Amino acid sequence: MAKLTDRILKLKEQSKNAEVWIDPERAQIVTRFYSKNAGKYSIPVLRARSFKNLMEKKELYLGDDELIVGERGRAPKLIPTFPEIASHSVEDLKVLDAQDPIPYHVSPKTMDIYEKEVIPYWEGSALRDKMFNQLSDEWQTIYNCGLITETMEQRAPGSMALDERMFGMGLKKAKQEIEEAIENLDFLTDFQATDKREQLTAMAITCDGMMIYAKRYADMLENKAARETDPARKKELEKMADVCRRVPENKPRDLWEVLQMSWFMHVGVITESNGWDACNAGHIDRHFYPYYQKSLEAGLLDQESAKELLSAWWIKYNNHPAPAKYGVSALESGTYNDFVNISLGGITKDGKDAVNDLSYIFLEILDEIEFIQPQVHVLLSRMNPEHFLKEACKVIRKGRGFPAMFNAEALIEQQLRVGKTISDARGGGICGCVETTCYGKEAAPLIGYINIAKILELALQNGYDTRVDKQVGPKSGDAKDFKSYEALMEAFKKQAQYVIDTKLRGSQYLIQMFAKYVPQPFLSVLIEGCVESGKDYNDGGPKYNVSILPGVGIGTVTDSLSAIKKHVFDENNYSMGEVIDALNADWQNNEHMRLTFANKTPRYGNDNDYADSIMKEVSDFFIDTVDGIKDSRGGTYRMNMLPTTCHMYFGEVTGATCDGRRAGKPLSEGISPVQGADLSGPTASLKSAAKMDHSRTCGTLLNMKFLPDVLKGDTGISKLASLIRTYFTYGGHHIQFNVCDADTLLLAQQTPDDYNDLIVRVAGYSDYFNVIGENLQNEIIQRYAHEI
Repeated sequence: MAKLTDRILKLKEQSKNAEVWIDPERAQIVTRFYSKNAGKYSIPVLRARSFKNLMEKKELYLGDDELIVGERGRAPKLIPTFPEIASHSVEDLKVLDAQDPIPYHVSPKTMDIYEKEVIPYWEGSALRDKMFNQLSDEWQTIYNCGLITETMEQRAPGSMALDERMFGMGLKKAKQEIEEAIENLDFLTDFQATDKREQLTAMAITCDGMMIYAKRYADMLENKAARETDPARKKELEKMADVCRRVPENKPRDLWEVLQMSWFMHVGVITESNGWDACNAGHIDRHFYPYYQKSLEAGLLDQESAKELLSAWWIKYNNHPAPAKYGVSALESGTYNDFVNISLGGITKDGKDAVNDLSYIFLEILDEIEFIQPQVHVLLSRMNPEHFLKEACKVIRKGRGFPAMFNAEALIEQQLRVGKTISDARGGGICGCVETTCYGKEAAPLIGYINIAKILELALQNGYDTRVDKQVGPKSGDAKDFKSYEALMEAFKKQAQYVIDTKLRGSQYLIQMFAKYVPQPFLSVLIEGCVESGKDYNDGGPKYNVSILPGVGIGTVTDSLSAIKKHVFDENNYSMGEVIDALNADWQNNEHMRLTFANKTPRYGNDNDYADSIMKEVSDFFIDTVDGIKDSRGGTYRMNMLPTTCHMYFGEVTGATCDGRRAGKPLSEGISPVQGADLSGPTASLKSAAKMDHSRTCGTLLNMKFLPDVLKGDTGISKLASLIRTYFTYGGHHIQFNVCDADTLLLAQQTPDDYNDLIVRVAGYSDYFNVIGENLQNEIIQRYAHEI
């Protein structure tokens, strides 16, 4: 396949070099609309009318040489805010402007708009203000001391992905189905019919809003074409105008139309609200393939022009950094990456190999464009050809951390276990980082993270947090008096139960608040089940619903418990009192004990059943405790093991731990072993991780690091492919790789300007090494580099 064209190289450089600025346009338009119309309509209709008003008024952007149009802000990397959800204060904006290393620049004019117009209207009435005032003291306490975080603090529920359904109908047909649903409402026996009418009416209004937005682009492109003197560009602009006149109102007919329609839907979702994990495009290779074939067969495109068009679509994602976060949310996810995650490979809905020509082309584009967005993962099935796996491994070998690899059969098993049909399960995949979801049919938002390591700290301190000098959890017994390892585990589980219960009570309330005050009617149009049920995406409308609670620090906890079990209760080398005193002193004057615990303890990640059985007991407890609890949307809660960058924040608020870690240092991430503790080779590490019951989770994250020389040549690729297949044979959910050496990363710290393009795998995403902050850089360097 041909290399990137000059046009794509130009668009790539423009996107890469664009700076990130706060764009006040959305906040200003929404504020003015609400100030005139709040109270005139039901909340869903108000939200929909505000969306339509925004799509009618927002400035249109057309860059030179663009083939796909549409931006969330007024230009690439101009990022709007969502004051109806969380209103940034002047101080927030100043912090964002000065933030290092990922600033969100704020111009004096923008600051003036927020200070005089946006903030006065929303201060005290934004959803965040309403919610936090009502959360219990117990919830506030575990939040403030770092036992939990809350993703719905300042962003809407997300983790959604689209399927091919809308491509088969278009918004005009979708609106007709909505209107039919309104006509069929039963106001005599259905006591929710009035609420359903408002939700459905709102969905119809947003369809109009998006169709208007597309036609505005069609008009703009036609006017531009009429003035264009270059014949080739004139023809392109005329085609683009025709495309925008056609979609998303109608179903697409060719590759250009399906790509533009996909992008319009993405822009609509991320403009309507600031949902976590943006909006995932789903199985792009299988969704776009019929249109790709048709365009080639009809002579509308050749392979080179098709790849150029696909690349232009791809680059648009990089124009959209994550909406600005502040406070704890920024600490748990400190990145511009908005976690758009798209799938390649896997199994079709009728059970066949899903790999096709586009699967390979997208691997090429991923390799050549080298952006951190969109993220790409491979759903690897036993049915997928070995050649496809090895081509993916060749991209992995480049050391940029992508594509991540997921076990297609394991994902299907996870979904079947909770009642999805086999067809829907095969159509599912990954959202965000590693979360399993059913594409186009499910709401699967993360609800915040839980600090497993700090829960053990509470168990060792009788529920007391020495950092904040406060009784946080229940009194579970003075650990100095524990006579057995079982007594410690009982105290640990008592503290964990309290934290989980308190966290979920808060989550139930927060979910209801988003359903009531911030419905997402346009997103609801795109997700199956919402029109049929007459309910919003945030209110249980999708066909399937799940709320995901990620646990952080399983490796740290496992090794800490292993150390106590071995050195205190099995071998009687130390008393519990000595251990707790050493932890309270952050190991000062206890270096011999610290090194003994760190170096002479069975540790998770080495296929050692002594440690791994502890990991299994802890993970089973959290899964058993959370799994199947009903959430307030009519779905259930499920556990996964995902850190994003929360292992850094949680480490900062967690004292010294019995694995030898000092206070404030990072926790282990995902289900990866503690950094540097997996000394028995990669296969042993995989076998340890596979002892967790991945089928009962909603996703797990395993990071591995290899030295570049290990993966050289065809032999290196074959070894990596076999390693991945082996882990998935064991039942593993996910694996991702950093391929680099510590010397290179240390040089990048010392001379960052020489390594501006260095990309590493952080957690469930890749990022530029130079923008992730020194502490996270050091944590990545500490991850052990394996040889195969």
